[in-house]
Amino acid sequence: MKLKILNFCLILSSLFGFLEWGKGSQMFLFQAEYEIFTKLFTDPISVLHPFIQLPFIGQVLLFITLFQKQPSKLLTYIGLGCLSLLLLFVFFVGIISSNFKIICSIIPFIIIGILILIENRKRKTIKT
Repeated sequence: MKLKILNFCLILSSLFGFLEWGKGSQMFLFQAEYEIFTKLFTDPISVLHPFIQLPFIGQVLLFITLFQKQPSKLLTYIGLGCLSLLLLFVFFVGIISSNFKIICSIIPFIIIGILILIENRKRKTIKT
């Protein structure tokens, strides 16, 4: 049960990553995902970028683990890895640009990701 809660929290924390670029251009990742879903039906080619597809796949895999009796370590690791590609890149950009809004928005994701890794190490077997 604890792993399901952590996976759910990881999905939520991934949605609240903050992006900021240029002057006055900013959005949360949940806003970006909404735009991606609307473009999916009007211009599907524009959403085929790996930085769009991989985090979405990660969220779907983590969402699947919420409905498993015992959440799969493998799906959890793959989902965490896919989401981490984008969010750690955004975190790195926040550090380089000294943007504390970006840094603070990604820290909960990093903390929950570490807690998931610790919790999964406590479990003995990999269940798919």
